[in-house]
Amino acid sequence: MNPTPVLILPGWQGSGPGHWQTRWEALPGYERVEQHDCMRPLRGDCIARLDEVLVDRDGPVLLAAHSLGCLLVAAWAAHSRHTGRVRGALLVAPPDLSREDLRHALPGWWPVPRERLPFASAVVASRDDPYGAFAQAEQRARDWGSTLHDAGACGHINADSGLGDWPQGQSWLRALDRTN
Repeated sequence: MNPTPVLILPGWQGSGPGHWQTRWEALPGYERVEQHDCMRPLRGDCIARLDEVLVDRDGPVLLAAHSLGCLLVAAWAAHSRHTGRVRGALLVAPPDLSREDLRHALPGWWPVPRERLPFASAVVASRDDPYGAFAQAEQRARDWGSTLHDAGACGHINADSGLGDWPQGQSWLRALDRTN
């Protein structure tokens, strides 16, 4: 039996060569969802693109989202009629858009949907993420009905965190597939 395919949802400005998402993309069954503009992402466009990709697929998928990709999952789930196609979502390092600097840099993404997600999910948060406090990630996990994983002190859980292939993240992602 083949594992459930994974759609990778990068954050604002994408995920560079050393990022765990880029490394995962090289694995069989993993596919990056390219957005129209990762430098100036528009929430409605991103939601429509994710819906488009899901409608064109056969069978269920897992989502592996980083940073703004986490907020995309929440916004998409609050509006889409295709949430049944998702078995689970790994939501890594959700940013805190209540911060004025981030809200100004990403207009149209505030407010962040707080509705419970209609599929299994896990939020992974770092104790020293420069874009979101751990307490804020805890609140997002409660809002979304997600399990919370404490990644310790590893920044924004990106290429600078030195995670390499990040096998722990893979384990958390695959555990979501088994909860359904």
